[in-house]
Amino acid sequence: MRVMGLDVGDRRIGIAVSDPLMITAQSLETLNRTKLEKDIAYICELLEKFEIEELVVGLPKNMNGTLGPQVEKVKEFVEDLLKAKEIKIIYIDERLSTVSVERTLISADVSRKKRKTVVDKLAAAVILQSYLDRLK
Repeated sequence: MRVMGLDVGDRRIGIAVSDPLMITAQSLETLNRTKLEKDIAYICELLEKFEIEELVVGLPKNMNGTLGPQVEKVKEFVEDLLKAKEIKIIYIDERLSTVSVERTLISADVSRKKRKTVVDKLAAAVILQSYLDRLK
């Protein structure tokens, strides 16, 4: 069994998958968003390809724990995805996952241009790994 993690944004979606033993999360790719239907179709292809049984989706809550407008956008995306593919969804608080990844990349002296291409998929891996760690 494998699990997929998503970091859903307005312009990009970070995608990560677990190993078959569900011990580690590996960043897979960053999907540059185009049309909703194309984005969902592509994710459905990945769900099939990797035989994903659960989908972990990061919820970008506000720092005080409240749900903001971005949370609603993420949930709307997931609802549209569920119309195309029935799969178990696990929402996980992703506050500061992107910030944490950005700080790590900056401290590793990764250029701004390179950070932009990898930050979303790495954030998805952080989200997924936090879920996998909870399972242990």
